[in-house]
Amino acid sequence: MTVPVFFYGLFMDADALRSKGAHPANVRPAAVPGYGIRIGDRASLVREPGSSTHGVLMDLPQSEIDALYSGPGLEAYRPEPVVVETRDGARIHALCFNLVTPAAPGEANREYAAELRELARRLGLPPDYIERIR
Repeated sequence: MTVPVFFYGLFMDADALRSKGAHPANVRPAAVPGYGIRIGDRASLVREPGSSTHGVLMDLPQSEIDALYSGPGLEAYRPEPVVVETRDGARIHALCFNLVTPAAPGEANREYAAELRELARRLGLPPDYIERIR
C-alpha cells in the first residue's frame, strides 16, 4: 500500500529519491493552498492565507517514507495532513512533512534556496512561485 505525499523541498526530485532506494509512483505537480514556504537551514511550510506552496505529489510505501525521514537533520520533521490541488483541479488528501518549529522570519540558507529554485525550474513549477523561493 502506498501513501500520497506532498514534497515541497529537495525531496521533490523523484530521481534523487530513487537513488536513495525509494520507489515513487504517480509523480505529478501539485500545490497546497494557504501555505507559503520559508527557508532556513531547511524548508518548512507556514500558514499564509492567499498564498500557495507548489511542489510534487507522489505515492510512496510507508516504509520508504519512514526511511527518507530518518536521515540526519530530518528528525525535526513531522507528518501532517494537507489537501493538495493538482493541475487538473483534483483535490487530494496527502501527508506533508513539516518542521515542528519553522525557520524564523529572516533566517536564510542561500545555497539551499538556490538549489531548490533550480529544481523547481527543472520541474516546471510556476515562474512567479520560483521567484519567491529565497
